[in-house]
Amino acid sequence: MDAVHAEFDTLVAQALACPDDRLHACLARLQEHLLSHFGQEDDWMRQTAFPAGDCHIEEHGKVLASGVQVLDLVAQGNLAIGRDFAAELERWFPGHADYLDSALAAWMCKRQFGGKPVVLHARKAHV
Repeated sequence: MDAVHAEFDTLVAQALACPDDRLHACLARLQEHLLSHFGQEDDWMRQTAFPAGDCHIEEHGKVLASGVQVLDLVAQGNLAIGRDFAAELERWFPGHADYLDSALAAWMCKRQFGGKPVVLHARKAHV
């Protein structure tokens, strides 16, 4: 899960930094990643009867639907919405990972190993 999340971060950063003529391609690659990423998590939730699965799967579906709409608009020349979408994914994802994905990881570890995973968070610099 961590490797997939790192790939997500990389793809979002690429979409935010790429030149305009590459934006659609970067967002299309990000959408492909999301389909795979969310699909794997959705399968895990269904296979393990994850209690919060419906909510989590619904959130994935909304992000994927937005991605399709954004790709269509970017293809029509609306680059700003593509950049806004990537920026919103960058803002949204940490909370999603910290709450929904970590709960899924804990659920799966507890079911498989009888315990829960150790979650490490980087310290934020104090000013």
